[in-house]
Amino acid sequence: MRKTICGWFNIFLGCTIMAAGFVYFINPYNLVPGGVYGASIVLHNLFPFIQVGTFGYMFDIPLLILSVFLLGAKLGARTIVAALFTPLAMNGLSLISYPSKEALHALDPAQLLGGCMNMTDHLMLTSVIGAAIIGIGCGIVVRNQATTGGTDIVGMILQKYCNLRFSRAILLVDGIVVLFGLLVIGFGIGNPDDGTQPSWHLSLYSLIAIFVSSRVVAYVINGEKNDKLLFVISDNNMTDLHNYILKDLDRTATRIKSSGLYTGTDKEMLFLVVSYKEVAGIKHKIKEVDPRAFVVVTDAYDTFGEGWKQLPSAGELHPE
Repeated sequence: MRKTICGWFNIFLGCTIMAAGFVYFINPYNLVPGGVYGASIVLHNLFPFIQVGTFGYMFDIPLLILSVFLLGAKLGARTIVAALFTPLAMNGLSLISYPSKEALHALDPAQLLGGCMNMTDHLMLTSVIGAAIIGIGCGIVVRNQATTGGTDIVGMILQKYCNLRFSRAILLVDGIVVLFGLLVIGFGIGNPDDGTQPSWHLSLYSLIAIFVSSRVVAYVINGEKNDKLLFVISDNNMTDLHNYILKDLDRTATRIKSSGLYTGTDKEMLFLVVSYKEVAGIKHKIKEVDPRAFVVVTDAYDTFGEGWKQLPSAGELHPE
């Protein structure tokens, strides 16, 4: 029960953080960081009396229904709640952050929270900060077995029916959204009489935001991924190294019977995974035990088992 309550709390927290990233750092500056809410920002420029979060509902609800018919997906309660709560949180934060309807419709950064959040002259900073906050919120949601819907569903549909890799499908969708933003916001299509339209360079900031948010999401979901995989091959029986691994590192390793291809002599090979902080110590120990040992150190992309992560259960979300 405690785990379930904590999971739901984290989902609402992640959705709120994600909404705050959009409301305070992305929406007021017409940045278009791909996805459903990027498209919603573009449409808000054409129909300013409809809020970004409301457009989010217009995308999310049909996509959730499509996923059932085209993908046969069984939508979990957490995904449905996250997809519906995020636009609500975005609209709610917007309402309390602008002093008037006119400012809300214009998403005027000069009036956002009384002007104390105006970052018009720092677009690079607001792009990076906003994308990082969005990435943190989205990552928290996904870590708790939910998604916010949107382009994830489009990516899965393209993967199934167009034989595109999921990552490429997401990149394609985000690219189309950014191009849509370039035409509407950058070049002023749809608002020919508006002389205050921002320049096309906002699309470049949008690309930066997409990159930063994707990296932050990956970091929140998967961690640093700094585990290292070691192969140690020696002509000697490395008893001291065994003791170091078992007692000092409090880890274990696998001994593999091997022989030299050229010499044909028997050798000892150890296979083990350690954290990056432990690599220096074990290399020093190997040199002390056998300076002529052959050692390979490489990255371990993911490590499961005792002392590491648990293998995922069926139905759990573990995106790469």
